[in-house]
Amino acid sequence: MSSPLRSIHVVAGVITDARGRILLNRRTENRDMAGLWEFPGGKREPGETSEQALVRELREELGIEAEVGEWIMDVPQIYPDKRLRLEVRRIQSWKGSPRGREGQAITWVAPDKLHRYSMPPADLPVVAALRQPDRYLITPEPEGEEDSVHQAWLGRLAQALESGVRRVQLRTPSSPARVALAERVIQQHGPRTQWLVNRDIDLAGRLGVGVHLGSEQLLALGERPLPAGQLVAASCHDLTQLQAAQRLGCDFAVLGPVQATDSHPGAVPLGWDAFEALREQVSLPLYALGGLGPGDIEQARRHGAQGIAAIRSLWPATA
Repeated sequence: MSSPLRSIHVVAGVITDARGRILLNRRTENRDMAGLWEFPGGKREPGETSEQALVRELREELGIEAEVGEWIMDVPQIYPDKRLRLEVRRIQSWKGSPRGREGQAITWVAPDKLHRYSMPPADLPVVAALRQPDRYLITPEPEGEEDSVHQAWLGRLAQALESGVRRVQLRTPSSPARVALAERVIQQHGPRTQWLVNRDIDLAGRLGVGVHLGSEQLLALGERPLPAGQLVAASCHDLTQLQAAQRLGCDFAVLGPVQATDSHPGAVPLGWDAFEALREQVSLPLYALGGLGPGDIEQARRHGAQGIAAIRSLWPATA
């Protein structure tokens, strides 16, 4: 019988300079995952608070005296030799000039270039949380083909966007009227929003937007269906589907249901513990789905999600 994996709590800091660039450390040759870039920090020792551990680690690694700011997220991650919990905090301010005191290379990176750096699995969801929306709206389907119905639906969508939603899955079946509706939405609201169409890879390619794959599509596809400039996401409910989404090169996935929902009364909810147990086995950015709203974003991030995906809680009741 194999022995249980040792558990390690690591605290990392997001250090931003006056130009908005973020500091990364490169792991040295004498460490596991040598050569990969990571957010600076280290192991929390017994008796230390997270703040104390991060201040000490940044002093030892970079030679700075840091003031620890807001919590960003926790990322649970299983490695071959350990079970890691990466707690990520924003560094509010610091004194001194950062330098690699342990022989490591350091670099300042613009946020939109973070994805170019090879990182350990636990750091990848942090990049997504820093750069991508914390809520993902899944639109309900319009309830008819009449123009008045479409106008009301467009009004609610506009209201959702005005509230700050910036990533949207359009659930508009591929009838000519619905395709025209999707085209109208994308043209009208433009590049300020990240658009994905539900399941229809050909339509996504034609419109130059992303696609959200159904869980059954994941297992049927042998390669990523769209180029890197167009988002590919997927609905997942178990580890097999999550691993398939990761192999396919999906940009993110939706995992759930976390809680019971009226729309799927027969679905057995995962609960947060099971969500986290799945989260720690992949490095894919995840949204938690199922009975959740904006008030659950912090809870979701405690369990390694970058935020929540929802229909009802993100869709205005009236236009």
